[in-house]
Amino acid sequence: MTEILIAGEWKAAVATGSFKAHNPATRAELRREFPVSSWSDCDRALDAAVEAARLLRGVSGEKLAGFLAAYADNIEARADEIVALANEETGLPVKPRLRDVELPRTTTQLRQAAAAAREGSWTQAVLDTKSNIRSHFAPIGPVVVFGPNNFPLAFNGISGGDFAAAVATGCPVIAKAHPLHPATSRALAECAVAAVKSSGLPAATVQMLYHLSNEDGLRLVADPRVGATSFTGSRVAGLHLKAAADKAGKPIYLEMSSLNPIVFLPGALRERGDALATETADSGLAAAGQFCTSPNLLFVIESPEARRLIENLVRLYSERPSGTLFSEAGLRGLARGVERLVEAGARALTTASADAGQRYCYPNTVLRVSGVTFLAKGEPLQHEAFGNATTVVVCAGVGELRAALASLEGNLTGSIYSSGTGEDDDLYDGVAEILRSKVGRLLNDKMPTGVALSPAMNHGGPYPSTGHPGFTAVGIPRSMVRFGALQCYDAVRPERLPAALQDTAPTAEMWRIIDGAWVQG
Repeated sequence: MTEILIAGEWKAAVATGSFKAHNPATRAELRREFPVSSWSDCDRALDAAVEAARLLRGVSGEKLAGFLAAYADNIEARADEIVALANEETGLPVKPRLRDVELPRTTTQLRQAAAAAREGSWTQAVLDTKSNIRSHFAPIGPVVVFGPNNFPLAFNGISGGDFAAAVATGCPVIAKAHPLHPATSRALAECAVAAVKSSGLPAATVQMLYHLSNEDGLRLVADPRVGATSFTGSRVAGLHLKAAADKAGKPIYLEMSSLNPIVFLPGALRERGDALATETADSGLAAAGQFCTSPNLLFVIESPEARRLIENLVRLYSERPSGTLFSEAGLRGLARGVERLVEAGARALTTASADAGQRYCYPNTVLRVSGVTFLAKGEPLQHEAFGNATTVVVCAGVGELRAALASLEGNLTGSIYSSGTGEDDDLYDGVAEILRSKVGRLLNDKMPTGVALSPAMNHGGPYPSTGHPGFTAVGIPRSMVRFGALQCYDAVRPERLPAALQDTAPTAEMWRIIDGAWVQG
């Protein structure tokens, strides 16, 4: 059975069971066997992480950066192997998705985190020299990262953005790999271990478990040795973890559920409706709709142009081949999600069946519901059907559209398509005012599926898209603050202060607030 990573060594798990991943393109069980860890494994990892956290308090940002940069180099050196494993375990295409997009994204964000660790401004140091009171963000302690099923590299618990942000702050990570891509996670962890050794960081800076029981997962996030947890996955699982962490007073950052509403204003449909249908299909069917920013909810005002948009969407969704879903559980979840939407009053407009072969596959689906029904049954109609299914809400007029948008739950993104001639400007202002409070990222004339590695990016939003509207999972250095604890020093002697709070900054590039003014260096 494959070993787990504890304190820098590959060790036999104290397992309660085992599992094997499946190739979603063939449904074939893959050869390697992985352990379901017992609490004993969690306990060992936590003890090692506590010691690593103690040692990391004295490690410079430069040394943390060295690890992150070396890790990125190691991933690139094994890129073909890692991509092949991810393709086998997820069905995602080698090119362009894994080799040309996701793997470079993974190494880029590791290097961005390295630059932020080296520069140091993420600590947000504030110095009041007259009162001799000084504060900054410092590492919060061991961080548990639960990776999702849909990004085996760029959001993996052992290599993704949460991992990079946590380590860049000086926090050791216990990664909980996703059971759909364990061999991919193992290869990435091997790259991380090599980087830990070459950079001289504590051995337990990076640890990894493959799978846990639900009970041990809840116990893990609530353990007093944990500083914080990050989780990307379903709303049901996320809320269970949140309840356990909240009860113990432990921070937990969740990315859970989002329909990513798109509003097509009348002028935009008259101007370029056919092109917008193609753009929507391209976005909604990418990776079989298995993006957290996939557009699953569209809003239009009844008109001939709106009817044509829907007809084109139905045609495009019917003509295009259905993508491969990650797992049998994902297939069941999508099918049940669509059933629930129909039960709540939506009507399926597509009838084609999926040419699945041996794949996990579901027919591309377009549903339609009236604005009146959406207002009456908004709660069940906003349950996420994760995959290649999109619902169009047809509103009778502007008032109904505004009311429907006002009834939305929180989402990661919201998009508004408007005319280039200015005819939609007044309507845009009213719609944007409502949508702005419902989403973390507001887009104009752009699909939401791309999440840029920009320091200005917000990949977060109001509940239930995330558990807290003030934090982002993408966008370094802001994403790092989740894993920081605000620490204040009052009348502490200069030689006893952390480097970031001394009169002279540790780096020339570091920004701090000194006596009310931003100062660099």
